[in-house]
Amino acid sequence: MSDETTTPVGPGSSPEAEARRKAVRASHTPKGLVIVNTGNGKGKTTAALGVLLRAWGRNMRVGGVQFIKHEQAKFGELRALERMGITLTPLGDGFTWTSRDLDETQARAVHGWEVAKTQIISGNYDVFLLDEFTYVMHYGWVPATEVVAWLRANKPPMLHLIITGRYAPAELIEYADLVTEMREVKHPFRDQGIRAQPGIEY
Repeated sequence: MSDETTTPVGPGSSPEAEARRKAVRASHTPKGLVIVNTGNGKGKTTAALGVLLRAWGRNMRVGGVQFIKHEQAKFGELRALERMGITLTPLGDGFTWTSRDLDETQARAVHGWEVAKTQIISGNYDVFLLDEFTYVMHYGWVPATEVVAWLRANKPPMLHLIITGRYAPAELIEYADLVTEMREVKHPFRDQGIRAQPGIEY
């Protein structure tokens, strides 16, 4: 008899099986997600704030920039986040679709993107929110192709980035890891004339 030993070759030891195991291990490796909440229904920002709250509860560093809400706005979520020590900076000039000075609106949007880029690469955050940022791309103030190219090149691998707003461009949807479309089924104002209420809408 030969003193040589041989390793049995079976289904679990083939090169193909090993390649599958490596793929499964790679799929379980944590990574920073790009999350997009879009659509015409309510809840895009609300859902994003829920993620910030959950992450904060896990001792993660969270923050963000708001591209539509005015810097003097004191909505309920901002008041709550301030008490928690979370910075969500409003840099817009109000509701863009009623803006009287589109040049000022665009300038604020471009400035907001520059601020956001600095924060994204700062290393100070684990989860970062770009609230209502899709409008900036939709109106062409910052091209979607430019945004996606910059994120591909510069977003830290472990940073979770959340982007909200209607009209998410195709380039962003293709790049994102998770995309949710909020669809309006009923609305209290359109169906019953009930206006926005504190604590629910703002």
